[in-house]
Amino acid sequence: MELILVVVGAIVVTAMAHRRGLEPALIIVVVGIAVSFVPGFEAPELDSHILLSVVLPPLLYSAALNFSFPTFLRNIKPILGLGVGLVVVTAFVVAAVSSWLVVVPLTFATALVLGAIVAPPDAVTAVAVGRKLGLPKRVMSILTGESLINDAAALALFSIAVAQVAGSHTFIENPLLLFGYSAVVGPVVGAVLGYVTLWIRRRLAQPALETVQGLMVPFAAFILAEEMHASGVLAVVVAGFVVGSGTVDAGYQTRLQERYVWNSVDVLLEAFVFAYIGLHLRFVLEDLRGAHESLAQVAIASVVVLLIVLVIRPLSVFVMFGRRKLAHQVEKRLSVPIPEGGRGALGARRKDRAPGKWRSLIDNRALSWQENVVVSWTGMRGVVTLAAAAAIPVTTAAGEPFPERATIQAIAFVVSVGTLLLQGWTLPLLIRRLDVSGEADREYTSAETAKAEELVHRAADDVIAEFRANPPRGLDPRALAEIRAIVARHSQDADEMPDPEAHTLRAEVFAKLYRDVLAAQRAALIAERDAGQIDDEAVRAMLERLDLQEAGVSARLESRF
Repeated sequence: MELILVVVGAIVVTAMAHRRGLEPALIIVVVGIAVSFVPGFEAPELDSHILLSVVLPPLLYSAALNFSFPTFLRNIKPILGLGVGLVVVTAFVVAAVSSWLVVVPLTFATALVLGAIVAPPDAVTAVAVGRKLGLPKRVMSILTGESLINDAAALALFSIAVAQVAGSHTFIENPLLLFGYSAVVGPVVGAVLGYVTLWIRRRLAQPALETVQGLMVPFAAFILAEEMHASGVLAVVVAGFVVGSGTVDAGYQTRLQERYVWNSVDVLLEAFVFAYIGLHLRFVLEDLRGAHESLAQVAIASVVVLLIVLVIRPLSVFVMFGRRKLAHQVEKRLSVPIPEGGRGALGARRKDRAPGKWRSLIDNRALSWQENVVVSWTGMRGVVTLAAAAAIPVTTAAGEPFPERATIQAIAFVVSVGTLLLQGWTLPLLIRRLDVSGEADREYTSAETAKAEELVHRAADDVIAEFRANPPRGLDPRALAEIRAIVARHSQDADEMPDPEAHTLRAEVFAKLYRDVLAAQRAALIAERDAGQIDDEAVRAMLERLDLQEAGVSARLESRF
């Protein structure tokens, strides 16, 4: 009952925040914190495994469904740098500083557990703010891609650190081999499950069943991978990529239905998670008060870790994204002309070879300094930090209490709420102040949309021309001309259109031609996308338009009965 009330309350707060133009996640956290201090209030308790295996997989899967793999590959360098490199750096810096300061008695291994917990940012709030304020497309792609893989790196590191502190045995004793095994097997599990899902869907041909099956995919991928001691997060992400790229083979009803279902699931889960974070503040403080005589030391440690988390990301972003410009300027000033086949003063060899096929797909353009600043300030923590903190075992393998468990949970909670409020509130102001807009992206999108429109019109013309050249037998020329005109004008009234379900030759010819046109248009879009001739997002938008168009025509036809 308590969980239902939390969900209902979170949805109400979300609706009120939307009406006033505020960011729902931040308002939900603030309201949750206030409610937690109401006398007699008892916060709902969920097992950490429920948070990880029920809340996280659908959020990741939904993001992967709507995020194209070509876009992921195009921005793979910054995504890996932020999603893996920065997570590892943050975890070890937090561990080193926390154990060195000795504010609270944390060994390096115990501090590494804390570092792994607070390392992964949650891009939900950042992406929502960026979409609302019109951040450039590439920045949005980098942030979304980072959010898809940083959880995997953090949870793998967390498992290794907990095993070291608790003295428990892991599937593979060597940490590096375990990390590699998890990173390889997880995606394989996700890919296999994704292709199995598409195979099943082609044989179901029932929108309701296909949607229900789709809802099961993220949970199945996560649990199956975890049972194999691999990364459930990567399995879910890869399964989402595979299923998302293969939905063009499904019916339009399935695609439209899934789109709205997953949007609803996202809103529900995100509202619940942020409410859950806020409602537990008072109880985290009570647990900490029972474990420590003085809260001052824990408060100081929390502030120190929060500052590290806030500072390490801008520094790392500068190193990752700014070093190329710095190296270019240094080489420009110090190098001499490179002789044919030789080396310059800095040892740079002339690059005569063209980049390979995969390398040519990677976008090597540098972000502007304004975009770098925005990316550096999108480090809000969320559901993974909360769930990982709750997942710390109560006792070690020897039966002793896990060292400083309450302290680690309190620091993680402060970091999560602190980054949400500090960065979440100031990020919109920063974007407006830096005037980071996607005006060039909008012009590019318009051009790509026009290209997609021309492509589908040309595909339709080809099919209709083929129909004109080889008309089916049994219909007079006048009826054939009417069918051609009706199919070419999808916006005509339904009364002009024959019922495709009626068993007449005219209706059957119309239905076949109409479906052939749609199939040719979708096939042309996918072929151009796979060839790299058109932007993937423009293709997705046009496919959605075709689905809505087909749904509208079908609805008008059905209304005639």
